[in-house]
Amino acid sequence: MKENIVRQEYDNIANIYDLRWNSYINKTLTYLKNWANISPQDTVLDVGCGTGEFESLILRDNPKQHITGVDISEQMLLVAKNKFIANSNLYPNIYFQIARASSLPFANHSFDIIVSASAFHFFDDPVAALAEMKRVLKPDGKVFILDWCKDYFFCRLIDLYLKSFNSAHKRCYTQAEFHKLLTSANFNIQRAAKFNFDVIWRMMVVEMKL
Repeated sequence: MKENIVRQEYDNIANIYDLRWNSYINKTLTYLKNWANISPQDTVLDVGCGTGEFESLILRDNPKQHITGVDISEQMLLVAKNKFIANSNLYPNIYFQIARASSLPFANHSFDIIVSASAFHFFDDPVAALAEMKRVLKPDGKVFILDWCKDYFFCRLIDLYLKSFNSAHKRCYTQAEFHKLLTSANFNIQRAAKFNFDVIWRMMVVEMKL
């Protein structure tokens, strides 16, 4: 399974991940945070949370936010946990847990908001992952997914390169392909956008409801 390869790859780079991808992480996650405009009362699930940088951005504004991050990499989660452990009294509602996107260990209708940033192109079974997001989302909740956009030349090159040289990579999507996948999972797309922040990285983001 590709998940095992993804897990090993990110376990290996967990301790240098934030430094290596600092600019990319900051720009994409800040964009997602501003776009999602999460309420302080929302319970949030971050699927593919990595080293917990999205959690850091949210808790900087709302230290009491109920937010759970899941990832398949134990070492990435360890880095995430260490960011908050010294000040756990300041952040009483932050949780991290190992979990696959296609098998989320939560009860039905658990979360107001689900986010996933720069992880969807790794998912072994994106249909199952979407089904799980749908299952754990509250009836009036929202899902926000941000990922690379294959509509752009450089992202097509990156997709081809990674398919050839990085066995952890699954696939990138054009916006049309992505939206078709989302609607086939019975999500209703509320709004969508494409953006870039440098010469290479071209992203897409979507907000969905049931």
